[in-house]
Amino acid sequence: MLSELKNIPIADYDYPLPEERIAKFPIAQRDHSKLLCLKGDDISEHHFYDLPDLLPKDTLLVFNDTKVIHARLFFHKETGAVIEVFCLEPYQMAVSEAFEQRERCTWNCFIGNNKKWKSGPLALNVHLGTAEITLTASRREAVGNAWIVDFEWTGGLSFAEVIEAAGVIPLPPYLNRQAEASDATRYQTVYAHHDGSVAAPTAGLHFTPEVFAHLKDKGIQTEYITLHVGAGTFKPVSTDTIGEHEMHVEPVHVTADNLRHIIAHQGKPLIAVGTTSVRTLESLYWFGVQLEANPALDHMHVNQWDPYELEIQAIKQSCNQAFENILTWMERHDTDRLDGETQLMIAPGYRYRVIDGLVTNFHQPKSTLLLLVSALIGDRWRDCYRFALDHGFRFLSYGDSCLFLGKD
Repeated sequence: MLSELKNIPIADYDYPLPEERIAKFPIAQRDHSKLLCLKGDDISEHHFYDLPDLLPKDTLLVFNDTKVIHARLFFHKETGAVIEVFCLEPYQMAVSEAFEQRERCTWNCFIGNNKKWKSGPLALNVHLGTAEITLTASRREAVGNAWIVDFEWTGGLSFAEVIEAAGVIPLPPYLNRQAEASDATRYQTVYAHHDGSVAAPTAGLHFTPEVFAHLKDKGIQTEYITLHVGAGTFKPVSTDTIGEHEMHVEPVHVTADNLRHIIAHQGKPLIAVGTTSVRTLESLYWFGVQLEANPALDHMHVNQWDPYELEIQAIKQSCNQAFENILTWMERHDTDRLDGETQLMIAPGYRYRVIDGLVTNFHQPKSTLLLLVSALIGDRWRDCYRFALDHGFRFLSYGDSCLFLGKD
């Protein structure tokens, strides 16, 4: 199975996307975006505020509550050159720990206009209310296409406070525009909580307090897990086959209560909000399978091809048993929080173990996110995307949304 999957041509997941169909800005009201619903063989058009009425009875919606950081820092040199330092992830430190630092921390960063940074630290004056602090950046060695950068600052503030004031929200490169003040709010879900992403979990951008109130009235339950979205989410598949593409690694964080809630929901529909929620939930399953074979594992790391190599071991492994394995592991490690990482690739041929449906946006051609959708609904993704193009739907991060309820 794995060899067949690796030979899937990415050209099979291409479609024509005119530039004018990419939503460069969000609509005025989040929940007034269009919603395409695929249920059985039927494709229908709605508004996002109709979502609660379209969900199956007793659904559990699982959200990714990550928060997009102001990751783009612009340093101005005396020569007039502007150096952009794009914070990707903390270096050898947990995300939450890095944001709590009050004097210095180190990050892996992209550096724009790097040739103009000859040597020495860069300095940026940051205004926080009536106070002014100085943030300095010192470049170390290169790691791949990124650099290790040491940050130091004055004022005794947390790095979370400093980067919030000093940086700019990072927009997806395909929007081809600079961030505006409104993006700091609109490129963020209303339930964003944990700092750490450099891209928004965009399926969640449509939710409003009014939609959440309607969900509650309909008896729809909610749960929040965390995956910090990395810049690799925008990395196109540039190889001929998907087997040659290397997936990016992203950190995930869940609690024991998250797992207990999902276990208690057994036998009822579980629908993920966004592809990042899907990757987190399905990765948890595979970590549980790993623990069945090796309870002594000391860390959660799900590799790109693990599901396809562990398929035989997973035959008798239910979702609940896998999650129970994780709870047992957490008890043994005296923790109620699991901090791990996933490199999982979900592609056609993958069998979903946790989710029954998906709320998501429309994705780029030849993307791993489109592969993930196809794994859920098969070739019907073509019909859905053709319907969306024919009916004026807006595409990508600030675009419209879909509700996919699986193949059956």
